[in-house]
Amino acid sequence: MTDPSASVSEVEWFAERYEELVRNVELFVRGKRDVIRLALVCMAAEGHLLIDDVPGVGKTSLAKAVANSIDGTMRRIQFTPDLLPTDVTGVQVWDERTREFEFRPGAVFGNIVLADEVNRASPKTQAALLEVMEERQVTVDGVSYEVARPFMVIATQNPVEHGGTYDLPEAQIDRFMIRMEIGYPRHEAEVEILENRARGQTLNEVNPVLSSAEVVRMADIARRVHLSPAVLGYIVTITAATRRMPELRLGVSPRGGLALAVAAQAHAAADGRSFVTPDDVRTLVPFVLGHRMLLRPEAELAGGTAASLLGGLTASVPVPDQRVVH
Repeated sequence: MTDPSASVSEVEWFAERYEELVRNVELFVRGKRDVIRLALVCMAAEGHLLIDDVPGVGKTSLAKAVANSIDGTMRRIQFTPDLLPTDVTGVQVWDERTREFEFRPGAVFGNIVLADEVNRASPKTQAALLEVMEERQVTVDGVSYEVARPFMVIATQNPVEHGGTYDLPEAQIDRFMIRMEIGYPRHEAEVEILENRARGQTLNEVNPVLSSAEVVRMADIARRVHLSPAVLGYIVTITAATRRMPELRLGVSPRGGLALAVAAQAHAAADGRSFVTPDDVRTLVPFVLGHRMLLRPEAELAGGTAASLLGGLTASVPVPDQRVVH
C-alpha cells in the first residue's frame, strides 16, 4: 500500500520549517540565499551535497551552519592523504575483557557528516563513503551497521587544478544528489562578513532550530509530494536525451533521473506546493545532472560545458501542459 499524497497542511508546515532553516543559516552565511536554499532542498530530499569551489569562499562555513541548525549529531572528517578507510567507516577491535571483537564506529556515524576537502584523500579512502552514501549502512568484516536518519554527507572540494587533489571517482560523484558552487559574495555581503567577524561572530552562534525528528518528517513529506506521469515523463525525456548527445561520452544514468525527481519534490514542498511542476525540474537540472555527465575531450576543447549543454537541451524538450501536472 502506497503512502497518501502530502496534504496541503503538511506542505505548509514543511515550507514554514524550511524558511526557518534558511533564515537561521543566513545569520552566518551572508548574501547567498539561493545557495542556502539549494543546500536545504538537498537535505530535505535526503540527498548528499558536494560543494565545489576555490578556497576561502565559505564552503565549510555553509556546511557547518547547516549542520548546526539541526539538533543532531555532526561529524567532521578532514580528508588528508594519510586518512584511512577505517577512520571513516569504523573498525573491529579486540576487547580483552569480553574476549570478543567490538565494533568502534567511524566518523561517518552522524546525522550530518562534513567531509572537508574530500578530494585530498586517496581514492581508496574516498571509496569508503560509497556504500553508506547509497545504502545508509556500513559493512565491516561482513557485518552491516545502519546509520540513523537523518543522514547527509556534505562534502567540500577544491578544483582539481589545485595541487594535492585527486579526481573523485565517477561512482562517487554520482552518489551526490546536488553539486554546486558558492562563488564570491557581492560587495555589500562581503563588507557585512568582515564586520561580523570583527565583532567576534562565530559559527557557534548558529543554534539548532529543528530537531532530527522534524528533519525526518520533512523528508517523509517531500517524498509524498505529487509527481504526475507528465512530469515523470519530462524528467526521463531529459535524462535519456543526454545519453544520445554526441558531445558526451557518458550521459545521465537512471539514478540521476531518480535524484532529479526526489529533489524536485523537496523543491516544490519548499515553495509550499503539494505537486511538482516543470519549473521545479528545470531549476534543478544543472545542479542535479551536470556532474553526472562526462564530456568528450573534443567538446571540452571547443569550450563546451555540462551547463551549456543542459541549457540547450532543456530549451529543446517540450514542457508538459500545466493542466496535467496537478
